[in-house]
Amino acid sequence: PDLSGHEKYGLGNVKYNISGIHITAVEIPSASISFIPGTGIKLVIGNASLTINTNWNIRTWMFKDNGRSTVYISKVFVTAIFSTTLDNTGHTSLSLTSCRTTSGDIDIKLNGKS
Repeated sequence: PDLSGHEKYGLGNVKYNISGIHITAVEIPSASISFIPGTGIKLVIGNASLTINTNWNIRTWMFKDNGRSTVYISKVFVTAIFSTTLDNTGHTSLSLTSCRTTSGDIDIKLNGKS
């Protein structure tokens, strides 16, 4: 979904809109799945990265600008725990019990008129 809103900075408001969010690359060099007896499944993803392209526009009382951006997020680590249960028909059900995500670096390149 698009992101839009406004923030108050110094002498006025900054209105922004980020649209056309598109994930163009995902790298997962390290991943593992293990079973936790009596609980479910643990998923660990290490040192992942992703690239996202977007359109953006910004408007203040003094100027407005728009363009494209590329966001590169690296050193992403995810640990997720899923509980597993059987329903009354014998089908397995997965529920996310906990999830922790951290990222190390975020590089944003803005291309616009200004």
